[in-house]
Amino acid sequence: MTRRFVRGLSVARPARTNPPTEPARTTMSMAHVTPEAHAVLERACRDCHSNDTRWPWYSNVAPISWFVIDHVNHGRRHFNYSDWAQYDRDQAPRLIKNICEMTRKGEMPIASYTWLHPKARLMDRDIVALCEWTDGLLREALNH
Repeated sequence: MTRRFVRGLSVARPARTNPPTEPARTTMSMAHVTPEAHAVLERACRDCHSNDTRWPWYSNVAPISWFVIDHVNHGRRHFNYSDWAQYDRDQAPRLIKNICEMTRKGEMPIASYTWLHPKARLMDRDIVALCEWTDGLLREALNH
């Protein structure tokens, strides 16, 4: 491939966005998040499930950029803790339950992300922190 062609691919990449976050709409402001769960969310979930993505250098290089940007957009569509207020009373409990279930099954974070971001790999204590937090939120929701 010529440099001009590769440069052209990189210019044609989809937009990397970090939409503005309204603090009052975040999970952290609308639900109690334990310090342990918050630390895991920031380390292992933030880049794909919030509006505060830290875009790595390779997200500027096509075709890798297309893959990365698609994963971030997909992650935000499924669960975005920067805009927790968008979820209704039926969606929120399902999403909360999925956090625990998907991390417990090893489905999240996805392998391609942890391969490039080894600090995002979840240890047993991280999964316990997330599941204790989500279980507490679900119990609280049932009591209201």
